[in-house]
Amino acid sequence: MLYSAYEMHRTFMTAASNWAAVSAQMLSNPALPIGYFGMGPAIASALKVFAHVYEDRGKPAFGIDSVEIDGKSYPVAEDVVLHKPFGALRHFKRKGLPKDAPKLLIVAPMSGHFATLLRGTVARMVENQEVWITDWADAKNVPVSAGNFDLDDYIDYLIEFLQFLGPNTHMLAVCQPSVPAFAAAAVMGADKDPCRPASLTMMGGPIDTRASPTSVNDVAMDKPLSWFQNNVIATVPLTYPGAGRKVYPGFLQLAGFISMNLESHMMSHYEMFKHLTVGDQESADATKAFYDEYLSVCDMTAEFYLQTIEHVFQEHSLPRGTFNHRGKLIDPDAIRETALLAIEGERDDISGIGQTRAALDLAEHLPDEKKQYLLAKDVGHYGIFNGSKWRNRIAPVVEDWIRANGG
Repeated sequence: MLYSAYEMHRTFMTAASNWAAVSAQMLSNPALPIGYFGMGPAIASALKVFAHVYEDRGKPAFGIDSVEIDGKSYPVAEDVVLHKPFGALRHFKRKGLPKDAPKLLIVAPMSGHFATLLRGTVARMVENQEVWITDWADAKNVPVSAGNFDLDDYIDYLIEFLQFLGPNTHMLAVCQPSVPAFAAAAVMGADKDPCRPASLTMMGGPIDTRASPTSVNDVAMDKPLSWFQNNVIATVPLTYPGAGRKVYPGFLQLAGFISMNLESHMMSHYEMFKHLTVGDQESADATKAFYDEYLSVCDMTAEFYLQTIEHVFQEHSLPRGTFNHRGKLIDPDAIRETALLAIEGERDDISGIGQTRAALDLAEHLPDEKKQYLLAKDVGHYGIFNGSKWRNRIAPVVEDWIRANGG
């Protein structure tokens, strides 16, 4: 019922969005006098904002056609090199990259947004690294016949991707995947897998959410697991390829994130309205570009979502030493060669200070010279992996760490 009700609402609002977009174009038409007088410009601007908020969105494109280095532009080639039911391995390489450039696997979150949320991360790292990224599938588009996808499967995917890329590959996990990425490194370390990551960078990840709990942690802790199973898990309707699959809908995750900073999001759209009213299209486009990405959401499988709530936020299985993979206890102490870099944002309201740094303490016998911590001053959660502070202050640290720990 939850998903069906949302689909009805979405259909109605999409129609309203289309109507608003057409009306805004009419009011902005220079052939119509109303576009110049009275409330015409203001009404057109308001309709444009409304149309943008409620327009129907699909999966965005990465759109990284080129990168600029030292004033020179280099084309970037993009292709998918490995397909799996719940995700693909997407490859980016710029022209002119040295043959001995580091190999980097970026692990995108499976948390309601598409991997394109890390467009800025990829664009910066592709300048000096050969980059692959986990391009997770929208669960509502994966047929039930493909089976389930849980935390064990997530870890298996990362191990398979690393084995596909071969030895001396570096791994960078942004937010939620820090836990399964750390687990994959531990499993591969225990197996002495030659393809275990040369380094693992964890950025704003919930390794131990007992440190500096945020409102996100509080929500996960306030209710029993059964509440989440009964209240936020929905069945994909017949209109999608994954009909019948149990999922945590992306629209619920988005609603949660927006409610955390509702006033900020309202002000952003009000500013967008003002920019449009005075003809500042460039500023309006910047806001629109951000929300085009932010409002594009996807579903995750119910089993993955519920296990994440249980093991990461409620049981703290990894830091307490009770986290299992395929029935076998994961030993963080097995990480003895993979260099670890933990990065946190001083103003992160999703993963509090200390949650990611906890990973360094879990790898007890990893030499100190293979551990590094960075607290990014005046940086929030999104700024850890996107924007000018990421590009100019954080990315150079990651690149130096990768080169210092290459094979």
